[in-house]
Amino acid sequence: MFPLLLLLVVSVQSSVSAEHRRLSADNLLVITAATEETDGFNRFMRTSREFNYTVKILGLGEEWKGGDVARTVGGGQKVRWLKKELLKHSDKKDMVIMFVDSYDVIFASGPEELLSKFSRLGHRVVFSAEGFCWPDQRLASKYPVVHTGKRFLNSGGFIGFASDLSAIVQQWKYKDNDDDQLFYTKIYLDKSQRTKFNMTLDHRSRIFQNLNGAVDEVVLKFERAKVRARNVAYDTLPVVIHGNGPTKLQLNYLGNYVPTAWTYENGCGICDDDLLFFSDIPDDQMPLVYVAVFIEHATPFMDEFLERLTTMNYPMTRIRLFIHNNVVYHEHHIHRFWQRHKSLYPDAVLVGPEENLQEDKARTMAVESCKKDPECDYYFSIDSDVALTNADALRILIEENKSVIAPMLSKHGKLWSNFWGALSPEGYYSRSEDYIEIVQGKRIGLWNVPYITQVYLIKGSVLRSKLSRVSLYVEQGMDPDMVFCKSIRDQGVFMFLSNRDEFGRLVASTNFNTSRLHPDMWQIFDNPMDWREKYINENYSKIFEDKSFVEQPCPDVYWFPAFSDKMCDDLVETMEDYGQWSGGSHKDERLSGGYENVPTVDIHMNQIGFEKEWLKFLKEYIVPVTEKLYPGYYPKAQAIMNFVVRYRPDEQPSLRPHHDSSTFTINIALNRKSIDYEGGGCRFLRYDCKVESPRKGWSFMHPGRLTHYHEGLPTTRGTRYIMVSFVDP
Repeated sequence: MFPLLLLLVVSVQSSVSAEHRRLSADNLLVITAATEETDGFNRFMRTSREFNYTVKILGLGEEWKGGDVARTVGGGQKVRWLKKELLKHSDKKDMVIMFVDSYDVIFASGPEELLSKFSRLGHRVVFSAEGFCWPDQRLASKYPVVHTGKRFLNSGGFIGFASDLSAIVQQWKYKDNDDDQLFYTKIYLDKSQRTKFNMTLDHRSRIFQNLNGAVDEVVLKFERAKVRARNVAYDTLPVVIHGNGPTKLQLNYLGNYVPTAWTYENGCGICDDDLLFFSDIPDDQMPLVYVAVFIEHATPFMDEFLERLTTMNYPMTRIRLFIHNNVVYHEHHIHRFWQRHKSLYPDAVLVGPEENLQEDKARTMAVESCKKDPECDYYFSIDSDVALTNADALRILIEENKSVIAPMLSKHGKLWSNFWGALSPEGYYSRSEDYIEIVQGKRIGLWNVPYITQVYLIKGSVLRSKLSRVSLYVEQGMDPDMVFCKSIRDQGVFMFLSNRDEFGRLVASTNFNTSRLHPDMWQIFDNPMDWREKYINENYSKIFEDKSFVEQPCPDVYWFPAFSDKMCDDLVETMEDYGQWSGGSHKDERLSGGYENVPTVDIHMNQIGFEKEWLKFLKEYIVPVTEKLYPGYYPKAQAIMNFVVRYRPDEQPSLRPHHDSSTFTINIALNRKSIDYEGGGCRFLRYDCKVESPRKGWSFMHPGRLTHYHEGLPTTRGTRYIMVSFVDP
C-alpha cells in the first residue's frame, strides 16, 4: 500500500512540476476589483504598466455593495465578480490567474519573476499570508502549524491555475457584504479541499508581502540604480506589496520607489507621470487659481513675503486673492502692500484681525470660495512663513498634475520642513527612512507623503468631488493642519511633495520680537538667507568674482559694497528712535598714552541690543573680504567698539585727527551725500589722501593704530550718519 501511495504522490508532483515548467508570461492574467479610479487604483495600474502585466479590472463604474471593508467584514462582491469572470478561463489548463486588490497594492517586479517564484513553491494555488487570523479568531487553532513565517490566510492576493481558482470561487453562494476572506479561509482549512486544489500559503513572503503587522520587517534595499522592498525577516524580495489594515501609509512610502525599482536614478521618486505644460497657452486661458494667504502669527520679512505674491510668473488676471491677517502688528504691512498693488487684484478679499475670525474658520472660508466656483481650477494656500523664492513655483506645481501637491521647503540649514515622511500609530510625526535625504536634496523626485503644511495646491475638481462634503480644517481638539491632512487621507486622495525644483525656504518666527522698530534686523541668526537678501548690498558677491570691483582710493584703504539701502535706513531709524545720542568721548581705556580722546555723537550697538548680531555680520560678511584684501591676515571678528556716529553742522560737524584703536576699521556710510547732507568725508594725513564722496551702504576698510592717522572732514549741511566698527582691537 505504501509504495502505491508514494507513487501517487510522486506522480502528482511530477504533473504539477510539468505544468509549472510550461508557465509563460503570455498565459498570465492579473485580475483586480475596483469601482472607481482612485489615486490608489491609478498607482496600482501605473506599476502594472511599468512591469508589463496584463490586467483585467472588475466592477469599474459599478456601485460598491461589499460593505466597509476598511473597518469591518465584507468584500463578497469581489468574489461574485470573480466567479463570473473565471468561468471564461476554467478550461485553460496552462493559464495562471493572479487576483489582487488594487487600491492598496503595488507591484515591485515583473511577470517572469512572479511566475518563477510561483513555480518554485510547487503548488497549484497560493494565497498570501499574514500574522493575524481575520475575521474569526476562533479559527486560528485549526490552521496547519508552520515553523517559520506567517500562519494565516489573507485574501488580498492569491495566484493559481485558472481551472483550480475557478472551481474554488464557483462555491460562492453568499451575499455581497459577506466576508471574502472568511470564505477562502474555510476552504483552505478544509483538509480535503486543501489537498484537492494543492493549496498553500506564501508563509515567507516570496510573492506577496502583507504589511499589516509586518512593517518592521520591510525595508528598502538600495543598489546603484535599483531600489527594492525587502523582507529582512525571511530575506525575500516580494513581488506584490499589499498595504492592508492600517498600513496604507507605509505602502504610500514604499510606493515612492515602485515601480521605479529598476529605473532608480539620482534618488528619484515617482518621476514618470503625465505632466501638463502651459508654455503655449495665452495668459487669459491659463487655469484660474484661488490664492489664499494666511498670516496667523507675527512673521519676519512680511514686506518681502507680500511682494513675492506680485512677482509670481503667473498672469494676475487668472488669480483671485484672499488674505487672512490675524496679527495687528502686520496691519501696516498689508496696508502698504494694498496701496501699491490693489489694481492687480480687483476681486480680492481681505480679512483683518478686527474680524476676529479664527484660523480654522478662515481657511474654511477661503477653500469654500473655490469649491463653490465651478471656474476655480486650483486652490493655492500659502502661509506667511513661506519664502517662495522661485517665481515659477505655482506654474511648476500645476504642471505636476496632482490632486494635492506641495513644494518641499525647509528652514535654512535645518531639517525642519513642511512635510512628514511617515506617521506614528497615533497619527503624529514619525521620521521616514529617507526623510533627511529628501530634505537635503540627495533624493530627488515626487513623493507621496502623509502630511503637508504651510503651502500646497489642490485641484478645484477634487474639492468639488471627493472632498466636496469633507470638513477640511474644522474638528474639535485638532489643529487645522492635522485636520486637513487626515481628511485628505481618509478620502483616499494622495498628497504629493516635490523636490524636483528649488522652491525656497521656511522662515523661522519663534524669536521674532515685534517690540522693536525694525525687528527684521535681529534675524541674522534665525533667518540668515532672508536677512542677507534684505540687508546686504546686492553687489556684495561681486567682491569675490571681480578683482577690479573693490576700489582703493588711498593706500591700503579699500572701498566695497556692504549694506543695502534698507539696512542703512533701518539702522538710522533705529538709532534715532532710541534717541540717546552721547556727547562724550570714546577713549579705549585699556590703552595708555599716545591716543587722544575722540569726541563723537553716537549710539553703540550694545545700547540697542544689537551687539551679537553685529559681530555675526562681521564674521559672515567682513572677515571674508578682509582675508581677500589683506592676504595672510586671519581676523577673529572681535570688536568692542561698534557704533553709529551722527554729524551735524550745529552738533558735531567733524572729527579731529586720530588713530583708531583697532587692527582694522570699517566705516559704512548710512545715507547719501548731496541728498541728505553736504561736506563730510575722510582724510588720511600720512598719504594726504581724501575720500569725500562716500556711497550709501559702501564700507571703507583701513588699518588702524599707527599707519592710518586720519580725520573726519566737516559736514556743512544736513545730517550725516556712519557706522563704525573697530575690529580685532
